[in-house]
Amino acid sequence: MPAQAVEIKGEQSHMPVMRTHPHAEASYRVVALSSGAFGVEVSIPDSYPTTVKSFATEADAEEWIARSQQRVAAEGQTGKWFKKPDRRS
Repeated sequence: MPAQAVEIKGEQSHMPVMRTHPHAEASYRVVALSSGAFGVEVSIPDSYPTTVKSFATEADAEEWIARSQQRVAAEGQTGKWFKKPDRRS
């Protein structure tokens, strides 16, 4: 039996729309690395933590945290972090 074409109307998605930035609930912790440099451990709920490396000073790591939190807050307000994929491939 040949396959039949199915027309789908509208822009419906099977994925729920995320209302908050995925990193909005992230926690950050400065960690000392064995090399003498510093890293930032980023923990996001329901995900494994990751470490962003490498910062020469603890102050550099703290500055990165502040910039990251500001970016997440700004992108969360504008929805910029979520962009529909371009379907014109």
